Amino acid sequence: MTSPQPRDGLLGLSYRQLIALIALVNAFVATYLHLWKIGKAGALACGGSGGCAAVQFSSWSWFLGVDVALIGAIGYSLILLTALLGGTDARRDARGPALALAALIFPAILFTLRLKYAEFFVLKTFCPWCAISAVSIAILGVLAALELRRTRLLQSAH
Repeated sequence: MTSPQPRDGLLGLSYRQLIALIALVNAFVATYLHLWKIGKAGALACGGSGGCAAVQFSSWSWFLGVDVALIGAIGYSLILLTALLGGTDARRDARGPALALAALIFPAILFTLRLKYAEFFVLKTFCPWCAISAVSIAILGVLAALELRRTRLLQSAH
């Protein structure tokens, strides 16, 4: 009897599981920011800098008429769903979910770079929640690239 082949990942989790975990946390953060912006959440917990409110009320907090925090909540939720569905036993090593994750995450990195530019250089402020999202999407990009590599290597081995 052969033992199951180990899956690539970190901390005992596959790349897809790590992606799902990070996306879950960030979906909650983005949802909180959106709910605060529309007046459905209490005070904005941001520290004393006021950077969060400055960012949230700037013209940069909208993209094509949609709140950027809502875009983030939806985007992170789609990443979460894709990672969870792609992590099932039947799809664990399939290339399609890895490609779908990359298609969601890589454009989000570019979108985040645009927002960080606006935050630092146009608005000249700092939002800790935005920084968490920026670091998270960068980590998700690395994990998505590792997952693409893993599934490509599996395909070439067959």
